[in-house]
Amino acid sequence: MKKIIATDQAPAAIGPYSQATQCGNLLFVSGQIPINPKTGDLVEGDIEVQAKQVLENLQAIIKSAGMTLQNVVKCSCFLKDMEDFVKFNAVYNSYFAESLPARETVEVGRLPKDAQVEISAICAAEK
Repeated sequence: MKKIIATDQAPAAIGPYSQATQCGNLLFVSGQIPINPKTGDLVEGDIEVQAKQVLENLQAIIKSAGMTLQNVVKCSCFLKDMEDFVKFNAVYNSYFAESLPARETVEVGRLPKDAQVEISAICAAEK
């Protein structure tokens, strides 16, 4: 059975999708971009600033489902510029160092609101 996950601690969906959906012990978190959940504005700054906001948004959604970043089993990461890969990895690692999920990271032509980074995640709850 599918359950919609929503929290005001992360940006509201800007299209016809949910922040996350839970099905059994799996949580599917929609792609997050660096939007400040309080203002609804894109966070200005370099890849490190934007990646931190994206990961904070992901963490808030995951927490609202009763999980933590330790439950993340897979991330899909989209970068506007692969030249930012090393800086992005440093921020990403600071959130996942204890339990690295599977991941792919690809460069894309354009992201919503011209963000520099977007990340989606799949989590698995302990039974």
